[in-house]
Amino acid sequence: MSVKLQVQAVIDGILKGKILETFDAYYADGVVMSENRTEERVGKAVNREYEIQFLDNVHEFHGAKVGRVIVDGNDAAVEWSFDITFKDGNRVNMQQVAVQTWKDGKIIREDFYHG
Repeated sequence: MSVKLQVQAVIDGILKGKILETFDAYYADGVVMSENRTEERVGKAVNREYEIQFLDNVHEFHGAKVGRVIVDGNDAAVEWSFDITFKDGNRVNMQQVAVQTWKDGKIIREDFYHG
């Protein structure tokens, strides 16, 4: 499967609300992830726990939208907008760009850029 199709499969999984299932299927064991290229998290287990903690703080997902998707070789960038209410009652519209590096059908690095 091409990187473009793999990126689309990740997008489709997230839009269907299958966040952890998508993570399990498309992220490498040694994946490195970061927020704004700081505080790198190394390894699938560490990053999966980070995702679980984030999801545990969400009261309701109102929607998600994808903007531009750029694929260049083994690299991809996806613009995301999320409308979320957290358990503390705070409703936010989050925008971020996920920059991914792929190898052998798995994401080996993903950096989330947001304000």
